[in-house]
Amino acid sequence: MKLYLIRHGRQSSKLCNVDVDLSEAGFRQAALVGERLVPAKIDAVYSSDLLRAVQTAQSANIYWNVEHFVRPGLREISFGHMEGMTDAAIAEQYRDFKREQQKMERDLAYPGGECAGDVVARALPVFEEMARSGYRRVAVVTHGGVIRSLIAHFLGMDLAKWRMLAVDLENCSISELDYHEDTGRFYVERLNDYAHLERYPELLRSGWVDEEN
Repeated sequence: MKLYLIRHGRQSSKLCNVDVDLSEAGFRQAALVGERLVPAKIDAVYSSDLLRAVQTAQSANIYWNVEHFVRPGLREISFGHMEGMTDAAIAEQYRDFKREQQKMERDLAYPGGECAGDVVARALPVFEEMARSGYRRVAVVTHGGVIRSLIAHFLGMDLAKWRMLAVDLENCSISELDYHEDTGRFYVERLNDYAHLERYPELLRSGWVDEEN
């Protein structure tokens, strides 16, 4: 069984983890990843219930026309008290936390929010559900913190170091897992593949200047 983990498209606000719709660029990214995965013959799509993930799944699914399952367990890691804040405000108000987080010595929860272990605990049952579903090729539209935390878990990494994986995880990039029923394991095949976006520099994180997230 193959699972294609897709980070949602670019959203319409740069504020931390607000539940908003996709920007115009985000819809373009979603269409490109949908078209890219046509040869994979997707059987089903699962997504977080946050609007940016739902809209990404719906836009990509125009190319697949398969059943779409919405699962709150695939939501982005909770940033707690930081949610709705700007990056500059977070850097100022939570500088001590960010400094401690950068050490990667402990799997720290965001103040009032979650740690990577919390994300794994709520997202893993959804992956187990998919593994039992009978589908062979599943697209999973979720979030950067979820993808990085789960891949760290599947690789047996210290979850304190989840942020070392794909620091610049692109919107609508593909990370691929291969589930083997005989071992019950998820194997990591690729991470942060954004070849379908490379022709469009404005759709990459480095090109996000004029448009809000």
